[in-house]
Amino acid sequence: MIYTHNIDPVIVTLGPIDLYWYGAMYAISFLVIDYMMKANYFNFNKYNLSSTQTDKILLVSLVFLLLGGRLGYVIFYNFDYYLQFPIKILFIWEGGMSFHGALLGVIIAIFSLGKSIKLNFLQLTDFIVLYVPIGLFFGRIGNFINAELYGIPTNSSWGVIFPRLDSIPRHPSMLYEAFFEGVVLFVILLFLSRKHSDTQGFLTSIFLIFYSIFRFMIEFVRVPDSHIGYIWNDWLTLGQLLSLPMMFFGLLLLTKFKRSQSK
Repeated sequence: MIYTHNIDPVIVTLGPIDLYWYGAMYAISFLVIDYMMKANYFNFNKYNLSSTQTDKILLVSLVFLLLGGRLGYVIFYNFDYYLQFPIKILFIWEGGMSFHGALLGVIIAIFSLGKSIKLNFLQLTDFIVLYVPIGLFFGRIGNFINAELYGIPTNSSWGVIFPRLDSIPRHPSMLYEAFFEGVVLFVILLFLSRKHSDTQGFLTSIFLIFYSIFRFMIEFVRVPDSHIGYIWNDWLTLGQLLSLPMMFFGLLLLTKFKRSQSK
């Protein structure tokens, strides 16, 4: 089936203000995660965190995620443009967030939260990564509505035409990412969180490894940013390059966890 993308990225216009679906997706993910954390929906609050503590974790993580995601996109993907038009950095609703920048932002948030929450770094990351795929899912749906991060042309019987770009059916790479980085990764983490009572970095390592794998593979059917293109030999993208250190640290953490379990 070939679908023609005709979704208006603006939900509603109120006078001079446009409300965008992209921003709404972040708001929805925040509300869903907040509800699940407070309800201990997945029975993973093994550290007996209070409602006040989960609120603090979510709020601080969200602020640093948005700052890191936006600045990561500005620095890694389009620095020259934002150097010319710095005010555009604030226009988040137009799209332009870097997952790898957001990850660095959340890591900084976790370091700042550690002492006040009274959990070590890996305990806190294991708690947070279970909910990250939810944000990734809604974020990628926002990318699809915005008709950004589209895929390469496809000759298969299914694809999406983005009229603002051209009339060629393309891989909906943002939907692939919503499914694998959101749904599949969430199910994997949920299953493993129920299987292991003492994770100590295990869930964090699994998140890093599987996100890197999914992102690396999907990049093959995703068009790289036009102002960057391919990094090497017409196939290596910046997204793939940034995924490699994530994979390395994930494997390092997993090895450390396995060794601790064998003692």
